[in-house]
Amino acid sequence: MEDKIKQTITDFVQGGDNSDVVLLDKVLHKDFRVSSNRFMGTKGVTNIDKEKYLSNIKQGLFGGLPREMIIESIDISETIASVKIKLKSEENIFVSYNSLVLDLDSEWKIINNTAIVQSKK
Repeated sequence: MEDKIKQTITDFVQGGDNSDVVLLDKVLHKDFRVSSNRFMGTKGVTNIDKEKYLSNIKQGLFGGLPREMIIESIDISETIASVKIKLKSEENIFVSYNSLVLDLDSEWKIINNTAIVQSKK
């Protein structure tokens, strides 16, 4: 089970790095949301749904830069899981908490990504 969760997280990161919306669509739950606190210096919390997230990837607003990923922890309870990762790109440093569900198709899907993104500049 843990290997499938790691693969889902890896596909999520690689999908973002490569702007691969087909891969991202496969690993993101239909109710997926990104929640970011103080996103890139903004005040408060920013929430982005799956449709907007994929649109931002397509438009090049998000993603497109290779990132180094470290999976810091995985916690699994039957059909839910939580994964903490750290990512580094040329421009940003991310700390990301990801909630996953074992969907009806028996595949792990990311339903929520809560992240802090800090610019290196």
